[in-house]
Amino acid sequence: MSAAVPTVPAATRSTTVDRRSVVHDRVLSWYAAHGRDLPWRRPDATPWGVYVSEIMAQQTPIARILGPWSAWVTRWPTPADLAAAPVAEAIKAWDRLGYPRRAVNLHTAATVMVRDHHGVVPRDPETLRTLPGVGSYTAAAVASFAYGIPTPVLDTNVRRVLARVALGRAHAAPSQTRAEYQLADDWLPADRNRANTWNVAAMELGALVCTARGPTCGDCPVADLCGWRGAGHPAYDGPQRRAQGYAGTDRELRGALLGRVRSADAAVNRANLLDLGEEGRLQRCLDGLVADGLLVVRRDGYDLPR
Repeated sequence: MSAAVPTVPAATRSTTVDRRSVVHDRVLSWYAAHGRDLPWRRPDATPWGVYVSEIMAQQTPIARILGPWSAWVTRWPTPADLAAAPVAEAIKAWDRLGYPRRAVNLHTAATVMVRDHHGVVPRDPETLRTLPGVGSYTAAAVASFAYGIPTPVLDTNVRRVLARVALGRAHAAPSQTRAEYQLADDWLPADRNRANTWNVAAMELGALVCTARGPTCGDCPVADLCGWRGAGHPAYDGPQRRAQGYAGTDRELRGALLGRVRSADAAVNRANLLDLGEEGRLQRCLDGLVADGLLVVRRDGYDLPR
């Protein structure tokens, strides 16, 4: 005979639900007063504008993408506009945002949207995940923020807020778990509009107040309900995160190589790139840029794809 499954007392369940409701109310009120006025959050933002913002914000601070985002959606206000442009123009417009493969992904995604989705951004998270460069987070974010489809949106900031408020931990685990997704789903408000606003409000709270280093608990609307604060701010004792450097890495060299070719009016001979790095490493990075679709090899040297 299997053991009986323990049940949570009704009073405890009620207390938990009431606490979540209070957290929702306070965080949503805080967001209404303190959330940043970002153009892709405005009522007139298009699904394409939301999509572009999410791709640009992957591993890039919001402050760095404001100008590039505005320039991008002004130049290419629809997927069809971008799909009709040479991919080289997308790479040039990406400039120094970092991780330039995202520019190629955006161009490819726009082409797929025109070919398979009547020129619009798909609504369904599963369909969104078939687009290049789109994972679980980006698919959920676009579905929620562009189309109001209530689904848990788990970025680094939301994960940290839930880890602290709900679990009493300093940080979430380095990699997202199924249990963590279930926690986010449990914390999603039942009302559709509140659920979608909660997604962005929790994200904003993590970005501005409940930060990874130096959280300003005195400014937090739910400080008195925070499990981590109530436990005395215990230190993180889980698996360690690996620090990502930049100086001296292949990523830095790839950026320098792409920048040299991007600023040239014609293909750049390999001999004119040798000053940027050691020969073997240089070739490895050039090969990687070609494999990623960021450069092509022509008879007279390396060039942007056309």
